[in-house]
Amino acid sequence: MTVGFELRTLLPLPIARAFDLARDIDAHLGSMKSSSERAVGGVTHGLISMGETVTWRAVHFGVPFYLESRISSMTPPTSFTDEQVRGPFKHFRHDHWFTEAQDHTLMLDEIEFSAPFGPLGVLAEKLILAKYMRYIIAKRNAFLVAAARSQL
Repeated sequence: MTVGFELRTLLPLPIARAFDLARDIDAHLGSMKSSSERAVGGVTHGLISMGETVTWRAVHFGVPFYLESRISSMTPPTSFTDEQVRGPFKHFRHDHWFTEAQDHTLMLDEIEFSAPFGPLGVLAEKLILAKYMRYIIAKRNAFLVAAARSQL
């Protein structure tokens, strides 16, 4: 079974700068300090672009994970998609959409994923992973808002 959710975040930046901030590896690392996340392969600093990959190492629920994702589509400055190439999920896709909203940018995150553990995975998706993944993305977005404000 696939779990999906959306988050909307208003970034106080012009659309091109918001687009770049959302694909900045260093900003992502800053937002994920609590999980000891590091970029250990592919693009490890700066902006990630179409077709490029990054391999993340993070600790979640006390367990170290590696996840390699690739930018599978990109239309600057309005959208990009990253998808898991290798990692803990059966399937993971994150679409990022950007729309100008006066002097701000509305960022819409659309996330969908599937856990790999059959019927047990469906239970884990519903009881644990859906809430946890929403929390992780919301935390990342709050970090991006603070980073955007510091750029003003």
